[in-house]
Amino acid sequence: MATFAVHYTYEPPKAALRDQYRPLHREWLGEENAAGNVLLAGPYPDGSGALIVVRAESLDAAEAFLANDPFIAHKAVDGVRVVEWTQVFGPLDA
Repeated sequence: MATFAVHYTYEPPKAALRDQYRPLHREWLGEENAAGNVLLAGPYPDGSGALIVVRAESLDAAEAFLANDPFIAHKAVDGVRVVEWTQVFGPLDA
């Protein structure tokens, strides 16, 4: 299983849309965290986006998994960058 860093980019015109779907987005993140698929998640303090760290079999699988995020499904995110990430130090299980 690989680990992927997911960077969401937010632009001001979609702020109301994100506000509308944030409860569903956070519920989904919580469920997937409990299932072991989302390792950590949170917004950037400047409001420019968010970081989500996920586990998946491949890049394609990670992208397919993210399609279930209400923010993605409702087009509340302006940009998504998914890159495989290798943990060197830290509390996450390697």
